[in-house]
Amino acid sequence: MSFGDPNNPYGPPQGQQGGYPQQGQQPGYGYPGAPQGQPGYGYPAAPPVQQPYGYGVPMEMPGLIKTARVLLFILAGFQYLAGLFLGIAAGAAQDVSNGIGSGDDTSTATGVLIAFALLMLALGTLSIFLGVKFKKGGGGIRVTTIVYASLMLLGSLVNIVNGGGGSATFGGVISLAFGGIILASMVNGSASAWFNRPRY
Repeated sequence: MSFGDPNNPYGPPQGQQGGYPQQGQQPGYGYPGAPQGQPGYGYPAAPPVQQPYGYGVPMEMPGLIKTARVLLFILAGFQYLAGLFLGIAAGAAQDVSNGIGSGDDTSTATGVLIAFALLMLALGTLSIFLGVKFKKGGGGIRVTTIVYASLMLLGSLVNIVNGGGGSATFGGVISLAFGGIILASMVNGSASAWFNRPRY
């Protein structure tokens, strides 16, 4: 194999003489910009990358998810108000009992009221946490919201049955509506697509 042999891998590419590129041509030493038609020069094109996930996934939060999120924030407001009201009522009742000398007799009832107040505040915090996490949360947030809404529905039914037409019945009806809408928004296909979407 001589230096001028066109099949010599160490010789100049075809169309060049003396080892130098002709005018208007650029050398193609392993760079992607090598002249076309020259075997062995440049890198082959990468195969197209398929993206099985993410195609057709909504990039904006679906309307039902937004509705459930707003309801969680409204529910949190009600729960905080209920917790504060129960806490204030428990403190005032204990003060009255202490004033008339029967504070020891009512301390258990006051403790129960304070426990309910703390429960309402904790549930309000959970509602806000879930609502905030709807934007970037995954499947765990969706499952937690489903469980939360299901328990809310159960508690609402208990309040409606045992409320006797009073404020507990009214609160049960409101929480039943909220829980039903939140649960329905979490179990449809758009919720599954939103919470299982890829995150980059």
